[in-house]
Amino acid sequence: MLYEIEIDFNSEEAIYMQLCHQIILGIAMQQLREGDSLPSVRSLADEIGINMHTVNKAYRILREEGYVRLDRRRGAVVSLNPDKIEALAVLERELHVSLARAYCKNITKDEVIALVEKIYEGYEE
Repeated sequence: MLYEIEIDFNSEEAIYMQLCHQIILGIAMQQLREGDSLPSVRSLADEIGINMHTVNKAYRILREEGYVRLDRRRGAVVSLNPDKIEALAVLERELHVSLARAYCKNITKDEVIALVEKIYEGYEE
């Protein structure tokens, strides 16, 4: 595979969500690019040691969120949906919960902004 996927089997986060997040991070870090084929459901499941239904669920979510398209010949292919307005709406919903957690833990606005800048700069390198 073009990109190494790391699954934490001891994590409380569902494996299919870990898989989705790993692929999204691979795209953001440009280790996976537009047009790259992802492994078949069977081969990725075998490679990671997980159930094929788990990979199927992750690929379905990635398709629904506009990160991949499913092609009969090539399988799952990185294909970014350029709908920025929808992407911003999703980001806003996700940030609400993350920022609420940070606020409850007394993490300041300045600390959050510094962290966001640090992470975002990592994608631009």
